[in-house]
Amino acid sequence: MKLTKLLASAALVAGLATTAMAEKTKVGFVYVGPVGDGGWTYEHDQGRKAVVAEFGDDVETVYVENVPEGPDAERVMTQMALEGADLIFTTSFGYMDQTINVAKKFPKVKFEHATGYKTADNVSVYSARFYEGRAVQGHIAGKMTESNIIGYIASFPIPEVIRGINSAYIHAKKVNPDVEFKIIWAYTWFDPAKEADAAKALIEQGADVILQHTDSTAPQAAAQAAGNVVTFGQASDMSEYAPFPRVSSIIDDWAPYYIARTKAVMDGTWSTANTWDGIGAGMVGIGEISDRVPADVKAEAMAMVESLASGDYHAFTGPLKKQDGSDWLAEGETADDGTLAGMNFYVEGIVGDVPN
Repeated sequence: MKLTKLLASAALVAGLATTAMAEKTKVGFVYVGPVGDGGWTYEHDQGRKAVVAEFGDDVETVYVENVPEGPDAERVMTQMALEGADLIFTTSFGYMDQTINVAKKFPKVKFEHATGYKTADNVSVYSARFYEGRAVQGHIAGKMTESNIIGYIASFPIPEVIRGINSAYIHAKKVNPDVEFKIIWAYTWFDPAKEADAAKALIEQGADVILQHTDSTAPQAAAQAAGNVVTFGQASDMSEYAPFPRVSSIIDDWAPYYIARTKAVMDGTWSTANTWDGIGAGMVGIGEISDRVPADVKAEAMAMVESLASGDYHAFTGPLKKQDGSDWLAEGETADDGTLAGMNFYVEGIVGDVPN
């Protein structure tokens, strides 16, 4: 009798343990770069860690880093779903079609795709208004350049990147009519060697300010070696290069979003959404502006941050023309989200073509 009771008790405990394990929410993350890139992927992984800190033993997180944008991404997502992921974050624009494809095969799994635009019943998209941070950077860059040449290391010619170039240029030009942008397309998100070469090439062309839409700290290091070149952190603070050459940064804070969407899966309230937040919502942060920036310029930049956060100011406010000279925005008119989301043109004054 005692043996029977002991066995029954053991079975009950085992059953409860199995149930507890079954109730644990499994969250997967697919990363385009290494978690130690110091930029984009590093900040996404900080968001993953925030999920663990928030939910503790109620969640299990997994990630795969350095996943190319292409067929291999679909394989990684499929494997995560097969291994029981309830929610999968796919954290690069080039994962869009692969996310949609895998989501069709696993309708019970929820997917969240960063910076894309295709949704489904079990696929949401999310992005940040990085162009707001670019406006602040452009203002500082236009004030600090002495050569009037600002270099820009661009990754891929997608709307997100083109918006950033335009926003930075508009605000640099406002405070310095003589400013000129030189753009190098690196065609990579993360490749320190390519990024360093691009930075060096821009410096050789006379740029004394470098902005980047690539993920490594290599341009910071190249600028530091040059000795007199201003830079800005990309996606992460990159504060190891402060107070100079890095004088400020755009910081992507994904943690609140990742926590909220994980909680929605856990409590059964998850639904398809299209989220595009900026400085006001805290998804875009502005890293500390160093004392190498003149006090008056710093004050102006902080005032812009406050205006962008409150909605009193929009980074794309007319009058603005397109590169070909055609009218785009009238005096006081602001760009609509549809145009921004599909932006495929430069504004007036930028030299060069948008690559296909």
